[in-house]
Amino acid sequence: MANEAGYNVAVVGATGAVGQQMLKTLEDKDFPIKDLKLLSSKRSAGKKISFKGIEFTVEEAVPEAFENVQLALFSAGGSVSKALAPEAVKRGAVVVDNTSAYRMDENVPLVVPEANENDLKDHNGIIANPNCSTIQMVVALEPIREKFGLKKVIVSTYQAVSGAGLAAVEEMKEQSRDVLNEKDFKPEILPVGGDEKHYQIAFNAIPQIDKFQENGYTFEEMKMINETKKIMHQNELEVAATCVRLPVETGHSESVYIEVENGSPEVDELKQLLSEGKGITLKDNPSEQEYPMAVDSVGLPDVFVGRIRRDLNRDNAYHLWVVSDNLLKGAAYNSVQIAESLVKLNLLKG
Repeated sequence: MANEAGYNVAVVGATGAVGQQMLKTLEDKDFPIKDLKLLSSKRSAGKKISFKGIEFTVEEAVPEAFENVQLALFSAGGSVSKALAPEAVKRGAVVVDNTSAYRMDENVPLVVPEANENDLKDHNGIIANPNCSTIQMVVALEPIREKFGLKKVIVSTYQAVSGAGLAAVEEMKEQSRDVLNEKDFKPEILPVGGDEKHYQIAFNAIPQIDKFQENGYTFEEMKMINETKKIMHQNELEVAATCVRLPVETGHSESVYIEVENGSPEVDELKQLLSEGKGITLKDNPSEQEYPMAVDSVGLPDVFVGRIRRDLNRDNAYHLWVVSDNLLKGAAYNSVQIAESLVKLNLLKG
């Protein structure tokens, strides 16, 4: 491409929803790209995708495709990342992986640039992008943790169907039409495609995201718990999560309860702190019914925070409402932000 000072970039999973959002984000942020490769499964190879007005042909993601690639953004499923990320690193690329494949690997940094950008300096070729619901919560809590410390976090999520894929979104829409028209239907995807039972998402709330673990928590809930501790370098932090799927197309919402370690700051102090936080938009004016909502977050990269109030029983405890676009900040945008941080910290071979 035209930018001779840029980097050779590959996007793996380029035809998927997150891959498409990655390309849009790279274009919107004018990331310095010298050469671009779009990689996907053998089934999708040969498709045409436009980037900055130039048409690219999607190639099959095989080890040889990473020759001369300096930055590889992965979003094609954990098994693909496990198989191909080491191959990309072997050929000199730095991998930013948007799957759960490497998130809890102790040798792989798990990064939200607003919270722990400097962890990138310890990468060994692979950097993990956290779970979407974890990203937005960590962005909102980091300014508070940095100034007052954190002892406990309890989060309940209200997650959009797009987090389960395009087919789940279509099922939600079809079910909604069927319910309104009093027609019969058979749920086939949610809560988990591979599970035996599937439930209606239209006009419903499903308290299961991903498979249940032996401890009674789902994999999604354990991701939030473990990833938060890793990003914040605080293994002793008490974290609990309940993750719920709602019939919302895009935009995850979270009700977050926290206890701070040091002091009991005034609510206005927390609001001021958050209003100045990186990647945060404060929207908190109850008297005017102003607070974050999922529909208002779509297409925007920030994390929106509101409904900040002190707990009625503990002076050091607070409640927050946190909203973000799960496909943008929760996936593609954070991945590209990591790439930008790699450039800023001179961690990409130019």
